[in-house]
Amino acid sequence: MDTAHPNSSHPQYQIGIVQYGDAEKRRSLTPSTSKVPSVFPALAAQDMVGVPVAHNDEAHDEVRAELLRMDGVLVWVNPIEDGHDRTRLDALLREVAAAGVFVSTHPDVILKLGTKQVLVDTRSLGWSAPGTRLHRSPVELRASLVAQLAAGEVRVLKQYRGHSGQGVWKVEPDAATGLLRVREAPRGSPEMLLAIDAFVARCADYFHGEGRMIDQPYQSRLSEGMIRCYLVQDRVEGFGHQAVNALCPAPPGAPRDAFPPTTPRLYHPGHKPEFQALKRQLEDEWVPGLQALLGLAVRNLPLLWDCDFLLGEKTASGEDSYVLCEINVSSVSPFPESALEPLVRAVRLRVDEGRRERGS
Repeated sequence: MDTAHPNSSHPQYQIGIVQYGDAEKRRSLTPSTSKVPSVFPALAAQDMVGVPVAHNDEAHDEVRAELLRMDGVLVWVNPIEDGHDRTRLDALLREVAAAGVFVSTHPDVILKLGTKQVLVDTRSLGWSAPGTRLHRSPVELRASLVAQLAAGEVRVLKQYRGHSGQGVWKVEPDAATGLLRVREAPRGSPEMLLAIDAFVARCADYFHGEGRMIDQPYQSRLSEGMIRCYLVQDRVEGFGHQAVNALCPAPPGAPRDAFPPTTPRLYHPGHKPEFQALKRQLEDEWVPGLQALLGLAVRNLPLLWDCDFLLGEKTASGEDSYVLCEINVSSVSPFPESALEPLVRAVRLRVDEGRRERGS
């Protein structure tokens, strides 16, 4: 592995940069081919060396030995990646953290923040859409869909854990047929007309084990885009803005299952003027409220995470309101350049703190 440090052959701190990778990726992975190449020189500027580590379940023992030698570990592994979940990796990260190695986001914190459950657990903060609810079984889901069909509501259903729109469904009644018109969020997914029982059967896997589904009202301003707030612990350090439109209605005159044009995500620093109201509300109200509800001190917050917001209804004075769509914790990449320096400063503070606690 390429672990050279520009200033010293014996760097003060070793920081493991973990991503998913098969056996070939483990052999070939270098800083330049990693998921987050920009992190390595930024760490070096703070007298730390990044060590690229590819994890897969077959290499579990090798990765364990590697991580236990580190001062800290930063993780970029999705909840589900190439058909693999994080079960064994999360168990390893708990062991590594218990041994005194700093982990960027502890798996127990991911379970509090990085699943769709957070949309229900933090409803009292006022950032979840009114009417957000939880279904713990196919029976509960079916009963809700029957009521939805009768009321003519448009809803968005989300599986407990996932990424990239997997298991996120727009569901609306089709008045002409009495069926449900459904579409999954990954771009290119077909729109389907299904009976309630057929759709519930399609969702059955989401309820296995600790599985569940979160149910939110569809936001009519979705076509105006999503604002992604990137945080380093409790401070907003950048933004992303993109038209996330796979679940939007088709353009005027186009077939119902046509897709609106895509747009790139544009990245902005934390001081971008038009997002300052959202930044203040997030830093001054919602994050402190989240910490109080979930029992998280600042030092327990993820080093790098993001909160995705859709535009809600305008206030009486004509100002925008914001609705939390999801929180991403497991693998926040890419991210704005403005978040990089605060991120590595926070890493340095945490590993310095850990060394003091160990008395070394």
